[in-house]
Amino acid sequence: MKSKVAVLHTTPDTVLDDYIRLMELGGMQEALDPSRTTILKDNISWHFPFPGANTTPWQLEAVVQALGKHGYDDVTCVQNKTVVTDAFKGEDLNGYVPIFKEYDIPVLFNFKEEDMTWVKYEPKAEMMVLPRIFPEGIHIPEYFFGKNIIHLPTVKCHIYTTTTGAMKNAFGGLLNTKRHYTHTWIHETLVDLLAIQKEIHSGVFAVMDGTTAGNGPGPRTMYPEIKNVILASDDQVAIDAVAAKMMGFDPLRDLKYVRLAHDRGLGTGDVRDIEIVGDDVSGVNWGFEVGDNGASRVGDLLWFGPLKGIQKLFFHTPLVHMFVAGSEVYHDYYRWPLKDRKTFERWMDDTTWGQLFAEYRKHGVMGNLKAVR
Repeated sequence: MKSKVAVLHTTPDTVLDDYIRLMELGGMQEALDPSRTTILKDNISWHFPFPGANTTPWQLEAVVQALGKHGYDDVTCVQNKTVVTDAFKGEDLNGYVPIFKEYDIPVLFNFKEEDMTWVKYEPKAEMMVLPRIFPEGIHIPEYFFGKNIIHLPTVKCHIYTTTTGAMKNAFGGLLNTKRHYTHTWIHETLVDLLAIQKEIHSGVFAVMDGTTAGNGPGPRTMYPEIKNVILASDDQVAIDAVAAKMMGFDPLRDLKYVRLAHDRGLGTGDVRDIEIVGDDVSGVNWGFEVGDNGASRVGDLLWFGPLKGIQKLFFHTPLVHMFVAGSEVYHDYYRWPLKDRKTFERWMDDTTWGQLFAEYRKHGVMGNLKAVR
């Protein structure tokens, strides 16, 4: 059977209904077992609400509504932290907290011992790099076993993987805070993680928001562009391939992680072999380019360039705290106050999606928002 990706154009006035239809078209009911817990794995690439970087509140609320409509009553959200993001600040500033409260969605944090235990896992599939990177063993959250998972990425570029989407969204949930060890082999790591997901989850599904997409050196320092599209699929490779093609990339040529996963039979990366249902996007090419920024140049040297041979000195010793501090200063104390907050404010003032975000900030959930209109 062909892999299927659902794609729809949407508007702020119809987005919740459009998302529910999208998930039905994308095969949510066939992919996910309603008798199992369903994990929502949102995407907080930056705790600040930069457009295109993070799961949108309408994306999150619509997925919760779609699950409720179809009898998925046991739903949780799992958050993770990174060296540059604060999960607590992120769920607050991006408007998730009122949605969790309104729909009674418990939130668990994979870095809190009281929420999650990490256990050693021996994959059945042949791994490409993880056993070499983690010779002490691959450890993943015990909570994930036997549960459905829905990934909630956005359509955006990434400085190290060209694009980032459903496959990359598993990175923070399944690997602990030492996952920066994997960056030199990031493409192979994503393929290994997809193989593990297929072994441990009762179902895997992805719902991707491209209402505002991220062009340029993502996943944070981007140029937001209004695109009005949303995507869904149970094939994590296929949805990333379709999103990449719309952005203007050749999935098999330009995205190593898609090509490797396709070649290993973990999904379909050749768009010619993917059934696209919903709206016709066959001629779409946004002409996105990744580019570079100051922070990524340092990473290029250490992970992919001439210094990668001594990267353990920097990332496997206390010296790593110097790079964490440097990244925080760059993103939170230079980029956000001096550049990116202004971009966010213009987006809120000048675009219909930004105005919808502002209404979510004020009213919490779409139901409250509609009541005051």
